[in-house]
Amino acid sequence: MGISIGLVGVGSFGSGFVRLFRDHPLVERFALCDMNAERLRAAAERHQVAETYPSLDAVLRSDLQAVAIFTQHWLHAPQAIQALEAGKHVYSAVPIITLGDGDAMLDWCDRLVEAVRRTGLHYMLGETSYYHPEAMYCRRRAAEGAFGRFVYAEGEYLHDVDSPGCNLRDVARSRWGKDWDPSKSGGVPMHYPSHSIGGPLSVMRTRMTKVAAFGYALPGDDWFRPDTEGGNVLSNETALFQCANGAAVRICEYRRIGHRGREGFQLWGTDGCFVEGHCGGSHWMTRQGAMPLAVADMRDPLPSEVWAAWRRGAASDEGVYGGHRGSHAYLVHEFVDALAHGRRPAVHAWEAVRYFAPGVIAHKSALRDGELLDIPDWGEPS
Repeated sequence: MGISIGLVGVGSFGSGFVRLFRDHPLVERFALCDMNAERLRAAAERHQVAETYPSLDAVLRSDLQAVAIFTQHWLHAPQAIQALEAGKHVYSAVPIITLGDGDAMLDWCDRLVEAVRRTGLHYMLGETSYYHPEAMYCRRRAAEGAFGRFVYAEGEYLHDVDSPGCNLRDVARSRWGKDWDPSKSGGVPMHYPSHSIGGPLSVMRTRMTKVAAFGYALPGDDWFRPDTEGGNVLSNETALFQCANGAAVRICEYRRIGHRGREGFQLWGTDGCFVEGHCGGSHWMTRQGAMPLAVADMRDPLPSEVWAAWRRGAASDEGVYGGHRGSHAYLVHEFVDALAHGRRPAVHAWEAVRYFAPGVIAHKSALRDGELLDIPDWGEPS
């Protein structure tokens, strides 16, 4: 029942997942891979991992069953497809891919879904918002029918370029290293929408069908400029989506905002609502009143044997869960458990593109002054 897996990319983000994959009770063999020899050596020594590979090609030639990809975001889809075609199951960090050309990104969605369909192997996108405590709680309430019929949702990812918690200028310099130059600034906010879209869609179990969006350009912006790759000047994008279930969803992706940063969602139904206050915490609301929600009460329990294995390597109970609101532990467990038991993991390829493509079309709408546009869909898993 145990599986074998290689983690590809032991930079600052990937390193945060090593302990979780290595110590999961269903992982019987674990390896590390990185093209930077010194970084790989240091990570293997620090995490006490004996099996290492110097390149993606090398790890794909091995007899490992799966790979977890934590490389640069523009490599995710090509490398995931390469791994699938080499016979490996794939866990990929978010996003599916990010490019300046929206049509090219939609083409990669086509290729990814087709590769999963053709190979019959499993792909899982590591969308952190899927396992935020609030999303887990709302999925439980939705399964009970407590929302009634879904009416409206809001999702937002507010991350200022110069956020002191995660400065995007520093991220870019770290990502590109000596190859960084000013043309590699900018980007398109709606080309990475899964953190704001993933929460509400994971609860409603629906897809977005239409969108009208508007953008904001900061005068004289030194980061979102026409001379960057892709030439996008819109730092903030606001979209209103129509969903297949009849609900409307407002999504905000903002990179110029005087706010400490926020990633979350709210969801209204005919019988119950989930409201995430900006300062007052989360509440379940009905006509009878509001019930405050604690993080510990919103989380799903991890299996006792998994918790015990991870707790031995963590400094505290909270340290078991890892980063991004404690989502890392759940992402790893879901992927490993799905492979070990031969089932399709959460946020599989067909679900992943539903968190991704709406943002691409929203940006197209924003460039067309809010024109209502149809959103493509790839159907259901096959």
